[in-house]
Amino acid sequence: MSATTATATTATASTSDVRIPLRGHLRHTGALIRRNLLWIRQDPESMFDALLMPVVFTLLFVYVFGGSIGQALGGGQDGYVQYVIPGMIAMMSMTLSQGVGTGFSQDFNSGVMDRFRSLPIGRGSVLFAKISVELVRMLFATAVLMIVAVLVGFHINHWAGLFAAVGLSAVFASSIMWVFLTLGVILKNAQSVQAMGFLVLFPLQFGSSIFAPTKSMPGWLQAFTDYNPLSTLADAARGLMVGGPVAHDLWITLGWSVGITAIAAPYAIYKFRTKS
Repeated sequence: MSATTATATTATASTSDVRIPLRGHLRHTGALIRRNLLWIRQDPESMFDALLMPVVFTLLFVYVFGGSIGQALGGGQDGYVQYVIPGMIAMMSMTLSQGVGTGFSQDFNSGVMDRFRSLPIGRGSVLFAKISVELVRMLFATAVLMIVAVLVGFHINHWAGLFAAVGLSAVFASSIMWVFLTLGVILKNAQSVQAMGFLVLFPLQFGSSIFAPTKSMPGWLQAFTDYNPLSTLADAARGLMVGGPVAHDLWITLGWSVGITAIAAPYAIYKFRTKS
């Protein structure tokens, strides 16, 4: 009897997803965003990575590598600050995106997602709410990064360019979050998501123009960095904030964002709806 009831409930939830109008999806997403924000309020330690990561990485790269790389750039440590900070904005968009996958996996293991999937709410609303809150965390981390950047000598030459660079990073981050949401669904625990994320993030971040120019890299690595979306994001942010060519890197970054979202978003929603 209970098995029949559970089956009927699941079927009802699956079919109701089709009948929910757009206004209903938006209302459900808003309610879930509020729920996730209240969870952060109950667990402020979950914001430690967004608070400390920009501080640690900025101080590490500026004061440990800034002198030597800055000399290669011809501007010393001050020149390196102007170079690396836009790249750090690109790095934040990638690194903090991993948190959406680990948090999603934890919600599955705690039974919260089973409760959500038993309710007559849009399946996409759960995922969109997760991404929205993670974007808020990313914007908070970016604000902390810019405060530290100004303290170590970064000069904001174009305020409009700064906001455009942050917006571009948010667009790219939202596309990467769909990938980590998929990992959060298909992998068994948060540790597996974190390990897989590290394997993806590490070569993309350090095989890019985020921390150093790519001209001194071997030819095969330069070929990789030319197609690395983090390189184009970092170069576009650099051009917007400091000055320089923007259009080519901007369009490539947007193309990566649209392509990743078009593939990963439907697959993530499908895996979420069919996960047993």
